[in-house]
Amino acid sequence: MNETNKKLNKEEVEATVKKMASFMNIDCQIEAKEESSDDRKENAVVVSIQTPNDARFLIGKNGQNLKALEHVLRAMLVKDGKEGTIVLDINDYRKSRADYLVDVAKQAVTRVRNTQKAEALFPMSAYERRIVHMELAACPDIATESIGAEPQRRVIIKPYP
Repeated sequence: MNETNKKLNKEEVEATVKKMASFMNIDCQIEAKEESSDDRKENAVVVSIQTPNDARFLIGKNGQNLKALEHVLRAMLVKDGKEGTIVLDINDYRKSRADYLVDVAKQAVTRVRNTQKAEALFPMSAYERRIVHMELAACPDIATESIGAEPQRRVIIKPYP
């Protein structure tokens, strides 16, 4: 039987995350909401987890555990024939990380403007590089480019030719 894929809904995603958290004996508050974005064709289900004690464990070094949990969650829901974008955030880690990346990029832009020499940022995930590219697209005198191979791929900030 050729069944069409169903879109993810926030209730189903939230219930799945709650089940995962209970398996791990994690005390947390979970809230899922649907968000739309100009650069996405479809809505995303954004799951926010607030936990007083287990955040470091769930986030991991440089967000590695957070990415893995998001991957497992996506795999569980895709297995059931669902499709859509899922974004998992723990104690607003992604938001604070995005703010940090924007600050680092703006500091690098200042140095590039002063020296007129290109500067490479530290290695980042595709999601993080995209944040930097989108933020610096508003600077007409600056060009950005990603170079290297994963996991060492990074953004180069240089003066616009």
